[in-house]
Amino acid sequence: MPALSEVIAALDALWPPEQAEQWDAVGTVCGDPAAPVGRVLFAVDPVQEVVDEAVALGADLLVTHHPLYLRGTTTVAASTFKGRAVHTLIKHDIALHVAHTNADRADPGVSDALAGALDLRVTGPLVPDPADPAGRRGLGRVCELDPPMTLAAFAERAAKRLPATAQGIRVAGDPERTIRTVAVCGGSGDSLFDEVRAAGVDAYVTADLRHHPASEAQQQSPLALVDAAHWATEWPWAEQAAAQLDEISDRHGWGLRTHVSKHVTDPWTAHAASATHDH
Repeated sequence: MPALSEVIAALDALWPPEQAEQWDAVGTVCGDPAAPVGRVLFAVDPVQEVVDEAVALGADLLVTHHPLYLRGTTTVAASTFKGRAVHTLIKHDIALHVAHTNADRADPGVSDALAGALDLRVTGPLVPDPADPAGRRGLGRVCELDPPMTLAAFAERAAKRLPATAQGIRVAGDPERTIRTVAVCGGSGDSLFDEVRAAGVDAYVTADLRHHPASEAQQQSPLALVDAAHWATEWPWAEQAAAQLDEISDRHGWGLRTHVSKHVTDPWTAHAASATHDH
């Protein structure tokens, strides 16, 4: 079995920590570098439910997309919910490693996994990383939909292919419009509308779209919007990441067992559909 330090080195090669945003908190949160690793769990959120799943699974390492302590802390007391997660992990010799905006930017990254889940062919990054001469890294992806389909049909595909959440899929635009090109951004994507418009795509798939940016995007151009739950747009990355580590494990003869959490950790738990009224 490899040591944690060896596995972390492999993960850092996939998602270099120096490629994370300055404000981000990525890397190893807890864990002994010399400890052996045999079983790894991948998930989006380092919440107690997922930590308990790692314990029940007998995992030695939990890899999540979202940081546990994004804004820093002065305590890991078990009286706080995040401190309780840390206590649980350390008591059971489970390391926690985070790959956030460095996984967003990577090749392949979070948006590649989202594009793959929707059967889209990636043609390049939406916001290219200037430090990548190959032009493959960066935020978001520009994709082609082959064969083209209506916005309504594409939204149905998104609802079927992405994990189910209370939100489901929200759509803005003419449902009969033909969609040929699509921009995707896993997670919150309404800061990228300028780049989406510049890409000239027919539709944009992302999460957490707010009223004003979505409304302005609709007014400025006939851009179709497909808004899924934040967790749902990032969950495909966990499957992609597990497959990447499987390949590394096979190459090194590590014999790792990888698992992907199926727990829905999206914070929204119910959806009450509005009644339709004539005005």
